[in-house]
Amino acid sequence: MNYSRSKSTKRFKFNVSRNTISHKSGANTVTISGRDYDQSSKGSGYATGTGTFASGQNLTMTVKEAKAFQKFLNTHLQD
Repeated sequence: MNYSRSKSTKRFKFNVSRNTISHKSGANTVTISGRDYDQSSKGSGYATGTGTFASGQNLTMTVKEAKAFQKFLNTHLQD
């Protein structure tokens, strides 16, 4: 069974793609993509403390890695 969902924000697009039957590498992924946005007088891309994440760049991880990342965020970003 295939499953795909996406969510867009001003700077990023998040996509989850799952194949619940397949056990092949890359069948279950989470991708974060940089999007174009109004940067006014700033340089290219979204500047972070560790560099730049520009439009068109992707960060892809397995669903297992994304769940570990989610657990980390839930633990450390509580109000």
